[in-house]
Amino acid sequence: MSSSASKKQSRKNAPGARLDPGWDHGIEIDSNKKQVQCKYCGITRAGGVYRLKHHLACTHTNVEPCPSVPEDVRTQMFDLLSASSEESREKKQRVSKMYDLEEEEGEAGQQAKKCSMDNFVVRKFGGLNVRQTTINEKWKKQDRDEVCQIMARWFYTSAIPFNAVNNPLFPLMIRKLGEYGKGLKPPSYHEMRVTFLKKEVQETLNLLNVYKKEWKKAGCTIMSDGWSDQRKRTMNNFLVNSPAGTVFLSSVDTTNISKTAQKLFELLDGIVEKIGEDNVVQVITDNASNYKAAGKILMEKRKRLFWTPCAAHCIDLMLEDFQKFDSLHKVTIQKVKSVVTYIYSWGTVINWMKQFTKGKELIRPGVTRFATSYLTMRCLSELKGNLFTFFSSDKWKTSMYARRKKGKKIESIIFDNQEFCPNVELCLKIASPLIKVLRMVDSNEKPAMGFLYKSIDQAKEEIKQNVNNVRKRYESAFAIIDKRWEDQLSHPLHAAGYYLNPQFQYSLDFQSDANIKRGLYDCIAKMVPESGERVKIDLQLDDFRHASGLFGHENVVLTRNKKSPADWWESYGDECPELKNFAIRILSLTCSSSGCE
Repeated sequence: MSSSASKKQSRKNAPGARLDPGWDHGIEIDSNKKQVQCKYCGITRAGGVYRLKHHLACTHTNVEPCPSVPEDVRTQMFDLLSASSEESREKKQRVSKMYDLEEEEGEAGQQAKKCSMDNFVVRKFGGLNVRQTTINEKWKKQDRDEVCQIMARWFYTSAIPFNAVNNPLFPLMIRKLGEYGKGLKPPSYHEMRVTFLKKEVQETLNLLNVYKKEWKKAGCTIMSDGWSDQRKRTMNNFLVNSPAGTVFLSSVDTTNISKTAQKLFELLDGIVEKIGEDNVVQVITDNASNYKAAGKILMEKRKRLFWTPCAAHCIDLMLEDFQKFDSLHKVTIQKVKSVVTYIYSWGTVINWMKQFTKGKELIRPGVTRFATSYLTMRCLSELKGNLFTFFSSDKWKTSMYARRKKGKKIESIIFDNQEFCPNVELCLKIASPLIKVLRMVDSNEKPAMGFLYKSIDQAKEEIKQNVNNVRKRYESAFAIIDKRWEDQLSHPLHAAGYYLNPQFQYSLDFQSDANIKRGLYDCIAKMVPESGERVKIDLQLDDFRHASGLFGHENVVLTRNKKSPADWWESYGDECPELKNFAIRILSLTCSSSGCE
């Protein structure tokens, strides 16, 4: 019987009896080692006709592709492999269904499931099941497309924003669905609205306890911001910021509330009561007069916290004042707006412009409205050469837009190298340093309390250098910055943050004038109620100032500019525990309520 089978096998594999089309394109070199030579590139590889077909189909599966295979041969081999893989997949599905049926019959079904075909394509490495990549996956693309199409249709018909797929929970949800397998019953309307919503609320409350521990340890900031929608309804958002992160606390509809200082005080006081006065270091709001008055009333009642204005809002008001009270900025920005408004009013002109700017836009949104004006101005300056080329081109010159009065006016602005272009550059030199400060205070990467005081001085110095120290060019800008700083941003917390920041304290240009020291001691008096602890902090300040003890260690000195100020104190302030706790509470604070956005 075995002899008969051997003869049949011999006859089947004889060169003249081979039916696989792959043999038409290869030469067998060694039948024992299954070595086959490709007729097109001459490469000899083991693996028989199966690997030869992959070589010719250029699938990159366990063999390099043939560089000389004709296109029709490559397509033929690819189709052969596709058909073979589809047949194998259908067979596996039939086997899988068979075992699914047997599984329902009890223990025998469980044993059968363990013998399913899936177990033959799984290997264990270090206790983990790692699935081998098979060529079968290449032909699952159609199945995946069908599933993804249904998912996309659900997004479209439910009006779900496309960026929802960027939510890290989205791939987690898909993975959990795959792990569950067939037969998952989707959640009902009631479960989504009641059952699982209650569980999620409880999970959020549990997570909030982690933040509350940080509030007690390092203090926190209450951030408030008012908003209005298109229907003129107003609301106040309240968030709590700490080194652990920012947490949304509540939102209050204030449409029917008169926004007097007393009413706003009651809202803020209720939030402080909810958080705990001992945990709150500062309350940040915008700079409107009613909020400023409410902040003063709040500090009269709550003796241990500060009200501070939003730094991002203050700097934005500086940029607004440039446009209001400085004729250079006012006229230049009006011209920039007229150019951008005209171009973006005509779809044809936009398309033409993008052909010359290589798809770049003139409008660049910023963190605030007035910052956007200067960022758009910067785009106009960067693309000045492209705009010159566009308005000089035959496409523009022969168009109806170039013959109209408005078009001629915009063209004259673009070509004005005597006034408009130099004024754009000058405005950017003055506004850009402030925009850098605005980005810093608006960033969530690091607390800005220890940097704002110095950053304003650095911005003024940069402005001065940008205009070559010409007094008449920077004095009006300095007057606007100084007025806003003195009226709103000059605050004890900012002074204390500057003094306690090791990056500035040990620098050669550190300046500790009376205002800075007064701000520091005002913070100590308000935030540290016990006189004995205040005395200890005062004595420990001398060690910090003179880099005594651990503060003067070589490794500690090297990390002054490497770590954030709060982390630096956390690592090296153990010899001065009272000062350490005080410094961390100051340097962990944010300067802006823009997180409410």
